[in-house]
Amino acid sequence: MGVSRVSLVPVLRALVVVGMTALPAAVQAQPSTPAPAPTSDGTSIDQGIAYVLMVVALALTYLIHAADLCFTF
Repeated sequence: MGVSRVSLVPVLRALVVVGMTALPAAVQAQPSTPAPAPTSDGTSIDQGIAYVLMVVALALTYLIHAADLCFTF
């Protein structure tokens, strides 16, 4: 009894050919519309400044209380 060997080379070539024929259809996609210009009413800037000021106040409060504990006898 002879053992038949099946080569995968023709199968791989067929898959490459199918992939290459599908590639041009995927490349020719429709151009997307440009994104609208960003608008800002200033509330996000105000909120960012408020957060920074709160962090500064928290840091100062921590430092003042830490210094107060060091000098208490």
